Amino acid sequence: LAVLTAPERRDLLEILEDRHGRASTIVTSQLPVEHWHDAIGDPTLADAILDRLVHNAHRLKLTGESMRKAAARNTSLDLSAQA
Repeated sequence: LAVLTAPERRDLLEILEDRHGRASTIVTSQLPVEHWHDAIGDPTLADAILDRLVHNAHRLKLTGESMRKAAARNTSLDLSAQA
């Protein structure tokens, strides 16, 4: 929801560097991939981070209604029923 701070960018890059080519990393986001560069902030670090995340990635784009909306519809709004 906010642009990463400098320490957050460095930490993320360090984690991805450690895992790159050795372990899987799962990333979830409501922000479309085309906006990640801006959300990371620093163009140089964004390039490095995205290079490690996106190029060998398997993307699963989920569609449909929000699970929160569906759950809210199924929750009773009658407080007396919960007592």
